[in-house]
Amino acid sequence: MQVGTNKGTLSHHQVATMLQADAQNDKDDLAGSSITETDILVIGGGGAGCAAALTAARNGARVILVTKLRLGDSNTVMAEGGIQASIEPGDTPQAHYDDTLKAGHHTANKKLVATMVMDAPNVIRWLIKEGMQFDQNEFGDLLTRRPGGASANRIVYYRDYTGLEMMRVLREAVSNSNIEVWDHSPVVELLSSETGHCAGAVIYSVEKRAYKMIKSQAVILATGGIGRMHINGFPTTNHFGATGDGLVLAYRLGAKLRDLDSFQYHPTAIAYPSQIAGSLITEGVRSAGVQLLNALGERFVDELKPRDYISAAILRECAEGRGVWVDDTTKGVWLDTPNMELRDPGLMKHRFPKLFQLAKRGNLDPRKSPLLVYPALHYQNGGVVINEKGQSTIPGLYCVGEVSGGIHGRNRIMGNALLEIISFGRRAGKQAAQNISARGHKKSGIEHLTKLRRELSRANMPMDVKSPMLFPACANFELKIE
Repeated sequence: MQVGTNKGTLSHHQVATMLQADAQNDKDDLAGSSITETDILVIGGGGAGCAAALTAARNGARVILVTKLRLGDSNTVMAEGGIQASIEPGDTPQAHYDDTLKAGHHTANKKLVATMVMDAPNVIRWLIKEGMQFDQNEFGDLLTRRPGGASANRIVYYRDYTGLEMMRVLREAVSNSNIEVWDHSPVVELLSSETGHCAGAVIYSVEKRAYKMIKSQAVILATGGIGRMHINGFPTTNHFGATGDGLVLAYRLGAKLRDLDSFQYHPTAIAYPSQIAGSLITEGVRSAGVQLLNALGERFVDELKPRDYISAAILRECAEGRGVWVDDTTKGVWLDTPNMELRDPGLMKHRFPKLFQLAKRGNLDPRKSPLLVYPALHYQNGGVVINEKGQSTIPGLYCVGEVSGGIHGRNRIMGNALLEIISFGRRAGKQAAQNISARGHKKSGIEHLTKLRRELSRANMPMDVKSPMLFPACANFELKIE
């Protein structure tokens, strides 16, 4: 990195280019823009944003939630495996803590990890109270399974679409609250106050093709990850809006970031056929006993190792000639689903209905044929530096979910993402609501862009590159003002 608070630190070149780009707008563009005021502005309509908005509103704050697509369109709905919580006899938060640190190569912020694992049982209780369903046994006890890299059965789940069920509940709760929701309203810039606080944001209305300003006492960023940047040219499991906007917005305001060179590649994404390539197959399938086989029919890895370990093993098998090649560019290894069907007929379709819907789109039957899988870009390990309340290094700016960094270190263990978004979403919402003052901000604007452009000029950085991306390149989106 050549400019900003992370100057001198390592970053992937694609991320660095985005963070060190010029803004999409300037002060003249905002002349005549409408201004709306609220207590708290939440940016992002996935699980983290909804949890934060609900908690803030229930603590007495006036809340506006803006989302680039529609409420609920997020990586949350695509999370299949489940949520980690140490609720089984013999399991402990200490074991959950140890497993998380180990999987992240002992680089995570220990205070954040401790906060998350201690919150976990209460997160499950809160979700059940909100109306979320989980798979249970005949006695009504929550079923659990073991995630890769863990020492115990700790994942609670609902079939293989846990995130979709979570988002259903959160979306209904937001819709039935007094939270004001703005769909199709990507954020192009944050506002800063005369005291250096984050004081709102500049919104682009896709429908009106106009800028709007929302002034607030605090902003909660919950914009998700960067999968649609296709780091290193990999396909991605991420949803259409995951273009890293939150990292850019926070960094331009002066927030400290971390681990900008660390990303997670999910080991079991569909590699063939092309119409479903990149689609995720939950780790729960491997947890249920399905094995990975190379072209020789050999099992080459322990399927319940951490994700980075398994992804590396698959890449190695392909690089050393033991992968399965469909053509000159399409390769992978086998996920031996028919073996599970032989062991326990009917269980796979009952427990993993989403897998069968995915396979149907590719004219596949996982009961009869193995699935060709290959790693896909899945998760942004790094992000904005936060404390246990989700507070960034900029006063008034909270960051929750995948846009934040430090909770997982340099590799995330399954089930901690859905846990994190609720744990820290609720914490940030509560803290932001408690910090509301009658005074508010006297003045807010985008004066911080002057400093950014000065730094870019001094570092001889190109001024023709603009960010945030807002939408993937394939969208051919143009920011037009009418």
